[in-house]
Amino acid sequence: MSTIRNPSGPLPKSVYWRRRLLLLAGLIALVAVVVLIIVRPGAANGERNDGTPPAADKSTVTGAPTDAASPDASASATGAACKPANVKVVAVTDKATYASGAQPMLSMSITNSGSSACTFDVGTGAQGYVITSGTEKIWDSRDCQTDPTADVQSLAPGQTLTTQPFAWDRTRSATTTCAAARPAVIAAGASYHLAVSLGAAKSATTKQFILN
Repeated sequence: MSTIRNPSGPLPKSVYWRRRLLLLAGLIALVAVVVLIIVRPGAANGERNDGTPPAADKSTVTGAPTDAASPDASASATGAACKPANVKVVAVTDKATYASGAQPMLSMSITNSGSSACTFDVGTGAQGYVITSGTEKIWDSRDCQTDPTADVQSLAPGQTLTTQPFAWDRTRSATTTCAAARPAVIAAGASYHLAVSLGAAKSATTKQFILN
């Protein structure tokens, strides 16, 4: 007679049946854990299996007009050109105050403030970043720019694009120092201002930041 269906031993049959039920429940729980590890619930909602959340859905202009910048190419846009007066550009820094040695990350936002869609060159050749202190110009992204590119994109009314942030190395720039070491700027609480431009469109105000 099978000992599986009719367990035998010195103990009552109910004891053996309880042991088997506990063993079966443990096996079921183990299988469930393995299945949950392999098929993660978060993956169905766009979360990567390494736990990284999905990237934010926002328009970004890649590349910045720094030395040897190499932006990604975008598809050619067609349509009427934007009027510079309808292209609002705003200077952006990642912080307002920087610790000693920390490099500011510079970028700009680009918004079509007009009432209709239009095209505009947002490439590195059109972008300009100028840092001043008081009335003195400290750094200009065009002083030593190489390989500027065009990137004409169509901008819907109210649409905002953001350029890829890039680091300023806290030095003075000049067209005569592109292949030489550049002097560091004054820090220790010194105030600087970032102004940006995109073709004929210029930022209405500057973005102030402090270097320590």
